[in-house]
Amino acid sequence: MTLDEDRPAPDWIGDVSAGVDAWTRRAAPADRPAPPDDPVAQGPDADPESVARTILLDQLTGRARSRRELSDKLAAKNVPAEVATRLLDRFEELGLVDDDAFARSWIAARGSDGSGGGKGLAKRALAQELRRKGVDDEVAREALDDIDPGDEEAAARTLVRKKLRTLTRVDDTTATRRLVGMLARKGYGSAMAFAVVRDELARSGRECPGDD
Repeated sequence: MTLDEDRPAPDWIGDVSAGVDAWTRRAAPADRPAPPDDPVAQGPDADPESVARTILLDQLTGRARSRRELSDKLAAKNVPAEVATRLLDRFEELGLVDDDAFARSWIAARGSDGSGGGKGLAKRALAQELRRKGVDDEVAREALDDIDPGDEEAAARTLVRKKLRTLTRVDDTTATRRLVGMLARKGYGSAMAFAVVRDELARSGRECPGDD
């Protein structure tokens, strides 16, 4: 095929994309106005209460959360305070938000029943975590009072025995310092920490500094 020499060359000559557009008539006139917004397709503004309810249900999927956690999440999503309060009150009435139940589930997951489960945190550390979660001190105290002191000591021993297996190459003084420090970070008091570490070092044939 040859071009008629007397006919001006099409604008798309030399430009494959423009040529395809011209051939398929996809090219739109530059002055064609944009279509008006379709209010039906856009839909109405989202209802704040529906948005808040969806957020709450999503947050409660998988694990319990404190009321403060949920309130903070709603605030971060710009849910009006009055809407958040009304829905949180309703969720409490339905038992979906329960700080007492939350505290007990948190303790079960982060504490220990003495069997080696959980994270082995002592009461003091658990109380600090619950406070950061916004749980009322009295509610937290009632839940923490159910922890058996024997289970707490058993958890401390489990932690020390596990850590001791990684300290075979350090001297007894260093081992003692690291073990007591570990228990302190998990909320155990110094008296229990030193007593447990001393006993577990002796069980493993080692000595706690100052036992001479």
